[in-house]
Amino acid sequence: MSSARIKVLCVDDSALIRDLLTEIIGSQPDMEVVAVASDPIMARDLIKQHNPDVLTLDVEMPRMDGLDFLERLMRLRPMPVLMVSSLTQAGSEVTMRALELGALDFVAKPSLGIRRGMLSYTEEISEKIRAAAQSRPRQALHHHQPPAARLKAPIISSEKLLIIGASTGGTEAIRRVLEPLPATSPGVLITQHMPGGFTRSFAERLDRLSQIAVKEAEDGERVLPGHAYIAPGGQHLKLARSGANYIAKLDEGPPVNRHRPSVDVLFHSAAQHAGRNAIGVILTGMGRDGAAGLLEMRNAGAPTIAQDEASSVVFGMPREAIALGGASEVVALEAIAPRLMELAAASGRAQRV
Repeated sequence: MSSARIKVLCVDDSALIRDLLTEIIGSQPDMEVVAVASDPIMARDLIKQHNPDVLTLDVEMPRMDGLDFLERLMRLRPMPVLMVSSLTQAGSEVTMRALELGALDFVAKPSLGIRRGMLSYTEEISEKIRAAAQSRPRQALHHHQPPAARLKAPIISSEKLLIIGASTGGTEAIRRVLEPLPATSPGVLITQHMPGGFTRSFAERLDRLSQIAVKEAEDGERVLPGHAYIAPGGQHLKLARSGANYIAKLDEGPPVNRHRPSVDVLFHSAAQHAGRNAIGVILTGMGRDGAAGLLEMRNAGAPTIAQDEASSVVFGMPREAIALGGASEVVALEAIAPRLMELAAASGRAQRV
């Protein structure tokens, strides 16, 4: 990214939200709000006039729904879009649809104390805008591709596990990994950086699209083959054992790498309790969460995969894991699911590179 400031266009029908976003973004030395719009019709002209690097977009607006606008925008002029979403159940479902349509990420509006709440998100909003400015928006158009072919079901030990971590751009990347997996897939544990209130909608959407069963993880439940467990927003997900069984453990300990749930927490627990029976995967995302944990998994004998740069919306997390030596393989997104099945079907001997 050049030294020029990141140009942001804010689209929201709330004057308060427009003012707060302008204040938050204007407080950062490397970005500026070049224009604001109260609806998508106004935004269309401002996009042509200012050529912004990043768009922040509300969902419920007059004259044109935010999702309709987003779909047209990503088809005609793909660009990084950060959704500003309501914390309601309906808002979380719409947000999942927005991410499917090509939005890069989202920020949740606080339901009470909007001014104080939004200002408390200053660092998060600023980081997401920086990640968006460096992202590959065309990578978000995967929903136009046909569904991945279902993979055949190899014979796999029930001891095998798939352990996945992701952040920015990860909702669609995770979908593309899970969708082809056969119903006899190893159990899957997933940490995706996402606040509370959104992970249930995320899990329900993945469950509808996948042959495996997908749900929010619950504390103490057994991890079963053919099932995927999503870390609930605001809680760390860990792998543990109860006798011969794997179980999911949740805790509300302090954030790690400023995230809760944290990918590193999940990866560290998988290294400790599954060792070479786990397969670690780090997908698109900003920052370095998961890099140290993936290295620990690899040192414990687990095969480990990092998504490659060309298929990553944001290459930060995979890049950090590769640089640290945590990835035994670097794989394009569309090849990850078949590779996971190959590794899971291999003998129990460690797949070290």
